Amino acid sequence: MDRLVNTVRPYAWGSTTAIPELLGTPPTGEPQAELWLGAHPGAPSLADRGDGPRPLSELIAADPEAELGAPAVRRFGPQLPFLLKLLAAAAPLSLQVHPDRAQAEAGFAAEEARGVPRDAPDRNYRDPNHKPELLCALTEFDGLCGFRDPLHTAGLLAALDVDSLKPYADLLHAHPEADALREMLTAVLTAERGAMAETVTQAAAAAERLAAAPGPYQAAYAAYAGLARHYPGDPGVIAAMLLNHIRLQPGEALYLGAGVPHAYLAGLGVEIMANSDNVLRCGLTPKHIDVPELLRVVRFEAGTPAVLRPEAGAGEEEVYETPVDEFRLSRQVRPAGAPPRQLDCAAAQILLCTAGTALLRDAEGGQLPLERGQSAFVRAGERVQLDGECTVFRASMVVPG
Repeated sequence: MDRLVNTVRPYAWGSTTAIPELLGTPPTGEPQAELWLGAHPGAPSLADRGDGPRPLSELIAADPEAELGAPAVRRFGPQLPFLLKLLAAAAPLSLQVHPDRAQAEAGFAAEEARGVPRDAPDRNYRDPNHKPELLCALTEFDGLCGFRDPLHTAGLLAALDVDSLKPYADLLHAHPEADALREMLTAVLTAERGAMAETVTQAAAAAERLAAAPGPYQAAYAAYAGLARHYPGDPGVIAAMLLNHIRLQPGEALYLGAGVPHAYLAGLGVEIMANSDNVLRCGLTPKHIDVPELLRVVRFEAGTPAVLRPEAGAGEEEVYETPVDEFRLSRQVRPAGAPPRQLDCAAAQILLCTAGTALLRDAEGGQLPLERGQSAFVRAGERVQLDGECTVFRASMVVPG
C-alpha cells in the first residue's frame, strides 16, 4: 500500500474552493481544476517506499508485473491503463469529442508520419489510444451530453425567435436525422465569424429571457446563456444548443464513449478515463479546432443521455458498469460499525477517500489511514482490508481471470 501525493492542475475553468475543501487545504486563490491520481506522464502521482518520493510511473516501469499483475500487463501493456481525477468545474470546459481506438491509431500514425510535434497546438492525436470516460458526481453537476432529437432542437431554436437562427432550425428538419445534425453542426462551425458572433449575442439574450420562465428547456436555456457569458461570440454556443443538458445528483454518473459530443459545465466529481490525451474540440475554447477531422469523428446519433447509478456488487461495494476494460469504478459507503472488508486485489488499484476516515490493513499488519481527500495505490496481489466509517472510490481495471 502506498499513500499517494497527487498533482493539482490549475486550468482556468477550475473552482478555487472545491478541491481545497475536499482535501482540507487552504485555497490559494488560483483555480484548482483537476487532481490527477495515477501514472500519467503529464503529472504522475508520487509514492514513497522508504527511499524518497518517486513517480508512480517510474515504480511501475521498474517491475510492471509486480505492480500491475501479469494478466493486466498482457492485456494493456506495462502501464496503468486508466487515469483517475477529481474534477472541479466553476466554468464550462470546451465542447469536445474523443476518437475510438481505430481512429486514434490511424490519426496518431498519420500525424507521426507528417512529423507533427506531439506538443504542437494544432495536433489532434497525442497518442494511439481511445479515451472513454466516466464522471461520477460528488455534488450537483451540470453538463451537456449527446445530441438532442433534431426536431426538438428545432423547436428550442424557434422559441429563441432570432432571425439568423431560422436557417439552422430549417436544417434540422432534414432526413435522416444524422444528416440533419451533421448539416447544422457543419454550418455553425464554418459560418462567417462576425455574423456568427452577432447571432450568439442575440441568441444568448433570448436564452436569458426564456431561462426566467418555466418550461421544458428552462435549465438548458440557462446553461446556454451561461456559455455565452463565458465565451461571447463563440460559435460553440450555438453548437451546444444541439446537445442535451443534464444535471447529475451526487452519486449519479455519466459514461461518455467515442464520438459523443459533450462539455462539463459546473460541479465536483470523480472522473476516470483511459490513459489518453486525445481530444477534438467543437468550440468554447481558444484552442485549435480541426473541423474536417471533428466531423469525421463525431457520431451523429440523437438520444437521451443514460444516467448511471451504482449497481450492487460484493459486500457493500457499488459498481458503475461500463462497456470498457481499461477502467472499473466502484464506490463503498461504509456506515459506522461495518465489519472490515477484504478487497479484491487481483489487479492494481487506486483508492480515494471522499468522506470520513478509511483504514487500510495489509496481511503483514501494516496500516494506512486515509482521511478525506487522501488516496492510496495498492499493488496487484496484495491482501488488503478496508475498515472505517467512510466513502471510498476504488479505481481498477477488468482483466482476464
